[in-house]
Amino acid sequence: MGYAMAATKPGGSDVLRKIELGALTPAADEVLIRHDAIGINFLDIYIRKGAYPWPVESDLVLGSEGAGVIEAVGSDVQGLAVGDRVGYTLANGAYATHRLIDAGHVVKLPDNISSELAASIMLKGLTVAYLINDSFKVKTGDTVLFHAAAGGVGLIAGQWLKAIGASTIGTAGGPEKCALAKANGYDHVIDYRTQDFAAEIDQITDGVGVDVVYDSVGNDTMAKSLRATCRHGTVVNFGQSSGPYTDFQIKDLAIGSLYLTRPTLFHFTAERAWLEAASADMFERITSGSLSVAINQHVALDDVAEAHRALAGRQTTGCTVLTV
Repeated sequence: MGYAMAATKPGGSDVLRKIELGALTPAADEVLIRHDAIGINFLDIYIRKGAYPWPVESDLVLGSEGAGVIEAVGSDVQGLAVGDRVGYTLANGAYATHRLIDAGHVVKLPDNISSELAASIMLKGLTVAYLINDSFKVKTGDTVLFHAAAGGVGLIAGQWLKAIGASTIGTAGGPEKCALAKANGYDHVIDYRTQDFAAEIDQITDGVGVDVVYDSVGNDTMAKSLRATCRHGTVVNFGQSSGPYTDFQIKDLAIGSLYLTRPTLFHFTAERAWLEAASADMFERITSGSLSVAINQHVALDDVAEAHRALAGRQTTGCTVLTV
C-alpha cells in the first residue's frame, strides 16, 4: 500500500530505513489514514536513541503527530467517515504514507486548518496547552521562564503566554533565534551562548526569580533553572534535549521550597474529553489570529534522517514538517 521510515534498532540517524507496508485493514475501533503531512519532534529522537522503551524489538516506525484523510473506518467507529480530514498526536507510527490508528486519538480538522498546519501543531500545541493550563496554571501577571524559546513548542508558548498576560522570559541560542523568540511574544530573551541566564533572570526580576520554569533542555539547564525559580515556585521539566539531568536530589528543592513536576503529553491526550476540548481551544486560537505557527523547514519523508540531524544539531527554528 505504501511505505514507512523505521528505525532498525536504537541508535543514530543512520538506523532509519524505508520499509514497505502491506495491506492495511482497520480493526473495529480503528481508522486508516493517508498522511498528507507529518510533524517531527525531539521526542522522536529520544525514542530513536533508546531513551524510552521500545514497544517492538526492531523496525520501529517513529513519529508522534500527523494529519491526513481517512480512507477506511472500522465497524465500531462513530463520528468519523471516509474522506474526513483529521489530525492526531500519539507516540510512534507517524513516519509513514498510511497508518492504522485507534479512532479515539483522532480529531477532525476545521476547514481552515490545513493538514500541514495540523501536523505541525497537534503535538507541540497540545504540549503548550497541558504545560500552561494543567502542569502549572499560568495567570495574568505571572513571570515565566521558557527554555528553547525559538523551537516549535517555544514559539507557540510565547504567543499563548502573551495572550494570557504573563511576563515572559525565553532562552535561545544566537541572535537570530533570540530575535525570532522576541517576535513571538517574549518580553525578554536571553542568549544562552553568551549570557548566564540565571544571572540575567536575577537582574530582570530584582532577585525574586520566576513563578515557573518550563525546561525541556535538561542537563545543561536544570541546575540553574532551580536557582532561577522564586520561593514556592514551580519547575516543569518536559524533555532532555541536552541529555538527562542526573545530579538531582530531592533536597535541591529546598533552595526555595520548590515544586517539581515531570508531566507527559500522552497522559493528557489519552483522556478523550481533554483531547477534544484542548484541540478545539487550540484551533480557535489559530482562527482568531492570537496564535500562528511558523513552519520553517519542509523535508521529504524519505529524508527524515537529515531532518533528525538538523534538529539534534539545533539548526532549525519553529516547526519542521515531513511531506508525503
